[in-house]
Amino acid sequence: MESCSEEDQELKETVRKIALINAVSFQGKASGKSVLGKLLAEKPQLKTRVREIMPIISEIVQQVNELSLSEQRSIILEKWPEALHKERREERRVLPPLPNVEKYEHVVTRFAPNPDCVLHLGSARAIILSHEYARIYSGCFILRFEDTDPRLKRSALQFIESIRRDLLWLGCSWDAEYIQSDRLPIYYDYAERLLKEEHAYVCTCPPKEFRDHILKREPCPCRDLTAQESLQRWGFMLDGTCREGEAVLRIKTDLDHPNPAVREWPALRIIDPKRYPHPRVGDKYRVWPLYNFACGVDDHLMGVTHIIRGKEHLTNQRRQEYLYRHLGWDYPEAIHYGRLKIVGASLSKSEILRGVNSGLYKSWDDPRLATFAALRRRGIMPEAVREMILSVGPRPADIVLSWENLYAHNRKMIDPIASRFFFVQDPIKLIVKKVPSVFTAEIPFHPDQPQRGFRYLKVDSKNGEASILASKRDLAIMKEGSIVRLMELFNFQVESINENRVMATFHSQSYEEARKLNAPLIHWIPADTGISCNVTLPDGSTITGLAEDTFKKVQPDEVVQFERFGFVRVDEVGEKIAVYFGHR
Repeated sequence: MESCSEEDQELKETVRKIALINAVSFQGKASGKSVLGKLLAEKPQLKTRVREIMPIISEIVQQVNELSLSEQRSIILEKWPEALHKERREERRVLPPLPNVEKYEHVVTRFAPNPDCVLHLGSARAIILSHEYARIYSGCFILRFEDTDPRLKRSALQFIESIRRDLLWLGCSWDAEYIQSDRLPIYYDYAERLLKEEHAYVCTCPPKEFRDHILKREPCPCRDLTAQESLQRWGFMLDGTCREGEAVLRIKTDLDHPNPAVREWPALRIIDPKRYPHPRVGDKYRVWPLYNFACGVDDHLMGVTHIIRGKEHLTNQRRQEYLYRHLGWDYPEAIHYGRLKIVGASLSKSEILRGVNSGLYKSWDDPRLATFAALRRRGIMPEAVREMILSVGPRPADIVLSWENLYAHNRKMIDPIASRFFFVQDPIKLIVKKVPSVFTAEIPFHPDQPQRGFRYLKVDSKNGEASILASKRDLAIMKEGSIVRLMELFNFQVESINENRVMATFHSQSYEEARKLNAPLIHWIPADTGISCNVTLPDGSTITGLAEDTFKKVQPDEVVQFERFGFVRVDEVGEKIAVYFGHR
């Protein structure tokens, strides 16, 4: 009896350790399913005790989730410090080391979205790599909202909230948060410093004239203004004397720089606050920094040591290097990865915005989109996104992936935990004659885990005749005279077929006989049973059918597998059940 108690105590301690590590990895919230999967991976002999173990896991996960993130981390460091060290070593094997990391006391990375749209897969690389490197080096990961363009890239409060939600879903908790529209006085201070030190000037040249000067590698007339003259013009920008489009503050650069886009780049400009009020600060400001100025200043002030972003930002780095030189700052380490394209996915924020605003897409989680919201709705696990991104890493070469790359990672994670059910699409009646008795199919919820229980589907034989529902699409594999097997039930021989009904005769019961005859397998449900189910596909279309009665017990957000159909996420449960198709 004592040994049994010791065994149970050891089990609880193992579960607690796994739950704490899982919680620390995902913003302080452990997942019971993830804990179960990890436990069975470590101790496969426990597969026969899943039903007994699940209440233990649920209780411990609840206790762990009531702790703060710092309390969870402290417990791990006290009792299992090697677990965190092991995790970091494994992460280092996945990602190459950061450059020049020994120069810095603390590693600081950041993800800096413009909150003018929801996030999509195109953002995953910057988020996950920046977060992972910060965690590998026990550093700081910053979330910074860059919302300084109320005219062309208008931010919205709803997107700030959705971005926070998406990062938490990905398991990428942040250590500090900033919103640039709160920081205008800081940008003004540095603008005035640059003007006073004659590293910048206020240009009032018409845009075409300025471009002509720059292309000829010659200064515009405003470049030689004294500091006092530029500061006076700066005052006119701020007080409304200059209107939108009439003046811009420019950073002095090398006029012979080979890239015209780098020469004398614009740092701050006027935006009419009455026509384009900001969603957070209204019409409080009329002079707004452009990306390179606000981003450059903030990266320094926030202590960012490593900038991880796409190589399309190489020109921005060249611009910002002039700003850093003028202010006497050292530029952070910059890692520029190649472009990531996913075949069949639109990764353009402008296209997504137009599509939602025009009604082409029903919502931000429309299954046709590659937004994180859409992936969640389809049952894609955040861990699958993370694994795909880590497998790609920060390599500079352009990479083309397909949806199947993501599905392959997701399949590994959900296949061990997804319960199985039958779903009959476009049901047709199958009448089988000469059925010798009542048959009850005993089918496990998971083929590899019989301890999770069974579904029981009963087929009555009335006067030797059984009525069954099959999917209309399976007519393609039924030929007159062919032998077909009803999964986990019996084999039948097809007699005749029309669009709405198949007539057949009982052939045999054993699966061995079906295998010997090379009979195809089809899924089914008993006639006069089933719950109505709508399946939304990735192209936005919907198909209907009947799921077996056992399916009534599913819960929203549960990911299951419809046998011979694919993995789906349960969206709504009621008289009808709505699910979203993930992948096969």
